[in-house]
Amino acid sequence: MANLKEIKRKIKSVQNTQKTTRAMKLVSTAKLKRAEMAAKQSRVYAVKINEVLSEIAYKINQYKDGAIDSRFFDLAATPSVVDIIFVTADKGLCGGFNIQTIKAVRELLEEYAQKNIKVRLRAVGRKGIAFFNFQGVELFTSYAGVSSAPTYEKAQEIIKVAIDDFIEKKTDRVILVHNGYKNMISQELKIGDIVPVKPPLDYSLESNSLMELEPVDGGEEILNSLMKKYFEYNMYYALVDSLAAEHSARMQAMENATKNASERVNLLTLAYNKARQESITTELIEIISGVESMK
Repeated sequence: MANLKEIKRKIKSVQNTQKTTRAMKLVSTAKLKRAEMAAKQSRVYAVKINEVLSEIAYKINQYKDGAIDSRFFDLAATPSVVDIIFVTADKGLCGGFNIQTIKAVRELLEEYAQKNIKVRLRAVGRKGIAFFNFQGVELFTSYAGVSSAPTYEKAQEIIKVAIDDFIEKKTDRVILVHNGYKNMISQELKIGDIVPVKPPLDYSLESNSLMELEPVDGGEEILNSLMKKYFEYNMYYALVDSLAAEHSARMQAMENATKNASERVNLLTLAYNKARQESITTELIEIISGVESMK
């Protein structure tokens, strides 16, 4: 009977876990709808401003006389210090969502270490902060509590300090790494250079570009204003895109956990029925043996 009680206790425990994972899936599904909408709305502007800056970078690289000189577009210099801004979640229970980002950051660290290039890590999200702190890796800056509730103001704060260091020539490159939303069931790791801005490599803008880039009075101010929006919105989009991906990953993880719990309950129920049958058979044999011994 002790064995039956133990199996019954395990069944009850797994069923309670199943209720929790099912509830967490429903919560993540509801949150995903809002986060997905925010990510899709932000993506349109983010894609367009990146296209514009890429086209400007292409045009600037066509000037042979250096009429427009901006460090934001200087690809010639070999970097000696690189800033990596990476975004992870503030919470766990979302499968391999955080691990993918952390793995990508570690690979970048190894790549730059082989080239003797110094890397400064700027972490956004408690999970990434906790991991690198545990590994003894120094974080230059860290921001907790941002991933779960991203705002444009917080994005401005995060990117400003990195870009200010770039302008002051304390760093030579800024890279942004995050796990982005692809669809309801999958995420997409995104690694991109924020500065210097790279021109497009897969096509030429000579024939179809309507942009005319001329060095005029106030042109530098206009360019700097556009760059500011480019930096801020890329950071903001990374935060909202990462949040949508986090909810989709957690929804999938909780769905898988619920299915696994259901399978576990079925296996334990079979074991319980088998043990109960064996117990009843044993009792019947003992009763029959007792009756036979009294004859």
